[in-house]
Amino acid sequence: MTEKVGTREKVAIVTLGCEKNLVDSDMMAHLIDEKGYELVDNPEEATVVIVNTCGFIDAAKEESVNKILEMGELKESGKLKSLVVAGCLTQRYKEDILNEIPEVDGIVGTGDFMSITGIIEESLEGKRPIFVGNPIFTYEDVVKRKVKQGTYSAYIKIAEGCDNACTFCSIPLMRGGFRSRTIESIVEEARHLAAQGVVEVSLIAQDSTNYGTDIYDGKLMLPELLNRLAEVEGIEWIRLHYAYPGFFTDELIHTFATNPKVCKYVDMPLQHSEDHILKRMRRPGRQTDIRALVAKIRAQVPDVALRTSLIVGFPGETEEDFERLSEFVKDIRFDRLGVFTYSNEDDTPASRLPDHVDEEVKEKRANMLMEIQREVAGDRNGRFVGQVLDVLIERYEGRNDIYVGRTQYDAPEIDGEVFVTGFKGELGSIVKVKITHSYEYDLAGEVV
Repeated sequence: MTEKVGTREKVAIVTLGCEKNLVDSDMMAHLIDEKGYELVDNPEEATVVIVNTCGFIDAAKEESVNKILEMGELKESGKLKSLVVAGCLTQRYKEDILNEIPEVDGIVGTGDFMSITGIIEESLEGKRPIFVGNPIFTYEDVVKRKVKQGTYSAYIKIAEGCDNACTFCSIPLMRGGFRSRTIESIVEEARHLAAQGVVEVSLIAQDSTNYGTDIYDGKLMLPELLNRLAEVEGIEWIRLHYAYPGFFTDELIHTFATNPKVCKYVDMPLQHSEDHILKRMRRPGRQTDIRALVAKIRAQVPDVALRTSLIVGFPGETEEDFERLSEFVKDIRFDRLGVFTYSNEDDTPASRLPDHVDEEVKEKRANMLMEIQREVAGDRNGRFVGQVLDVLIERYEGRNDIYVGRTQYDAPEIDGEVFVTGFKGELGSIVKVKITHSYEYDLAGEVV
């Protein structure tokens, strides 16, 4: 048997893909640390590297494969003894990985990562373990995670998997059906994160507004969860991602409007505006429903920031459809917007649809839509000039002698930042900042 503590194997985790993978990596890090291995940030220093992969779209798959090959080259230096591949790519393509990438010493799927220390041990013994089963892990009994020192914002997975069966999406193939965690489990994880210095938690699930229906007798429990999390000492901001529009209730809107710890930020992926495209995507509701919901949210939460994501080039999307989508974006005036080109994924219903759109056309449409959004975002950002906003200070940039943070209207890493002068406190503080300048996506201001 391999001696864990005595040899002090150095383990690096390389995380690709979405925030859900970040959560899984944090949980693996806790188990690895608890077992006695040494966690390191630099893979070149590691004797064991874990690549937590994404397999959602072609570009993500290519990035994952390239990263696996890049890490495999570290074996030539003599330090790397074991390369373990985890995550969504292994769930879908375990045979391909094993057969085509001999540098891989072990693989683990999305439902088995809690066995990571045993997998490391077996791989070091030369056994090439394979832990890829049914992706049914619930996270219910796992609330401890190891986040890096200086982490002030963290994601919490409130549910796993999805039942919505959108025609373009492979998530159910990799993550299984929708499974909520209990409120108690999520609150306990928030307490554990707060004890490590986290002040902002971002709630994630493939379908967050459907939270709780599978374990609380069909009741939509997201408002209750938000209110319970607001009671956790040390957690100051609670942010919601991936709110399915079909389950956005009046009670949830009221919670956004009245709970001061719930960020006035709604991330609601709509995917498209045109009814026949939404029907082909198997998305709920139609454009009239979306417009009514947006109007209701803005009426009751006037300072809300709305983020959405859209797919261009879905099979059957015509030039007229795209022009209408562009007018929809101009009309709704989302504060934040992401655009994806349709990716033809194996084993999804959309891959079998007729009328696929040329890649060059998709890219052109994506660029045109982002140019429209650039102007909208810059104009929306301008309304903050002269206001005093709460800003979470996250880092110091010595070269420019400024601090950098975010408002409640910006999610970490995907939205804008605030460049702050006059700050004298500790990183992780939330301070009042008077906004003096606005840019297309960022702001600048002085501490009050």
